Amino acid sequence: MARLEAGTRAPDFTLTSDAGTQISLGDYAGRKLIIFFYPAAMTPGCTTEACDFRDSLAPLQAAGYEVIGISPDAPAKLATFVEKEQLTYPLLSDESRTTLEAYGAYGEKKLYGKPVVGVIRSTFVIDENGVIELARYNVKATGHVASLKKALKFQA
Repeated sequence: MARLEAGTRAPDFTLTSDAGTQISLGDYAGRKLIIFFYPAAMTPGCTTEACDFRDSLAPLQAAGYEVIGISPDAPAKLATFVEKEQLTYPLLSDESRTTLEAYGAYGEKKLYGKPVVGVIRSTFVIDENGVIELARYNVKATGHVASLKKALKFQA
């Protein structure tokens, strides 16, 4: 499984959002974007991470960053997750896992010490030109946004 690194072009995608619209990487051209890949909506760790991004969205946007989350969940499940947790940014459905694989966010990982195949919790910061500034794999759900802000030398 190939992992992406800073300085490489972010793989393009077009996916269906929680609202049923098509969203592409190109829609964010000229803007900074944070993409986080997570295993499953409405699970404890993913809820923690999604709500952390929700609670940090205003300062992130003030610093010029947009946020989207991507999982293999169906759009209807994502819509329920958005409504239940009052998420204020788009969640995208990658049921085919094509985008997850393109970003190296799907493959073998350890779960309770055993190898399994699934979504690797990962985050990417993409610049205005579609180039990856920061790639992080196997991130922890709790404290992830604070760690990301620190890596971006975020002042808030």
